[in-house]
Amino acid sequence: MFIKHLSLSHFRNYRSAEVSFQPGVTLLLGPNGQGKTNLVEAIRYLSSLSSHRVAGYQALIRRDEAGIQQNSALVRALASFDERDVLLELELNASSQNKARINKSDVPRVRDLLGYVNTVTFAPEDLDIVRRDPSERRAFIDELVVQVWPRFAGVYADYERVLKQRNSLLKSARTTGTKGSSLSTLDAWDASLVKYGAEIMSARFQLVERLQPHLFAAYQAIAKANNEPRVEIKSSILGFSSSGDDFDDFGPEAAGGSAGDSILRTADREELEAKFHVKLSEVRPKELERGLTLVGPQRDDLLLSLGALPVKGFASHGESISFALALRLASIELLKAETRSGDPILILDDVFAELDEGRRNRLAQLIAANEQVLITAADMADVPAELVMRQINIENGVVLGD
Repeated sequence: MFIKHLSLSHFRNYRSAEVSFQPGVTLLLGPNGQGKTNLVEAIRYLSSLSSHRVAGYQALIRRDEAGIQQNSALVRALASFDERDVLLELELNASSQNKARINKSDVPRVRDLLGYVNTVTFAPEDLDIVRRDPSERRAFIDELVVQVWPRFAGVYADYERVLKQRNSLLKSARTTGTKGSSLSTLDAWDASLVKYGAEIMSARFQLVERLQPHLFAAYQAIAKANNEPRVEIKSSILGFSSSGDDFDDFGPEAAGGSAGDSILRTADREELEAKFHVKLSEVRPKELERGLTLVGPQRDDLLLSLGALPVKGFASHGESISFALALRLASIELLKAETRSGDPILILDDVFAELDEGRRNRLAQLIAANEQVLITAADMADVPAELVMRQINIENGVVLGD
């Protein structure tokens, strides 16, 4: 898969842009703050409807010199796979619903764009997956779930809708002191929460199981080490933090058992639904006290390990970088194996400046054969010579060409 042409209108710092691409490696070169990342961000957004830089989409709509936001931004891309082309258009609106078109025909939902373009993005922020909050790791796995199974965009949307309604009921019950039979409406929302939540947890488990062999191979290739990397899911329906915080605070003492007690070990949805129901009953008093849903996929975490130790808090800086890169390299192989669109488009956003020479060269060797690779860099000297094939210069929101 590759992008043949990208058109932007009022996206980030671009009034307009027209960029032609080819298969192989393309280097987007220019000083920081000129718009290199904005170009690749637009392509990534078409693949996942999310940005690797900001939450939401309002920041993607251009503001003029006076800081006034434009009414809308347009991203249009001509994607090619197996000698077939598809034209994808996404209209981001500042004060109305976003719109999407496929081959110039309107589609009912923006998420209907998903599945046509797959991307894997390498960025310095990838270290956050390893080092920071559980939300970073959930975002990583959920984006991958949606790229492998696009229908899950709808499942996540349904779960978020139910979660919002349930939290609203819990807050109201906390305020009014509602108890007993008066909480029957909450029971009804519990059923939907469990249904969608179990589906998400099952998909995450299946994806992690399929990712694991690719992760092992990728880590050995990028780190040249014998450490065994592993990803597991720590589930809030198996352990519970009395603080109600994310699973950083879920541990053996909080779960009432060993560390392994909170690790998810099945994708069976009926079993997951049963465990979810039981846990919701157990924590309802605490939820009513807090006015917040305390268990479910929105509270789960990924346990990233090297050998017997978790990466977070124990791995060196170099090991953490290698693990983050290995997660992305494993994602590439997973998408190749699990989707029908061939190689995902690889985006390396200012990555090489962060790597030592050994990792730069090994990464270059691992990705050079991918059908399309888009690299952003402020200094060409940071990029391995074998990856400097075609160059596009960017200056102040203007594409200057080769």
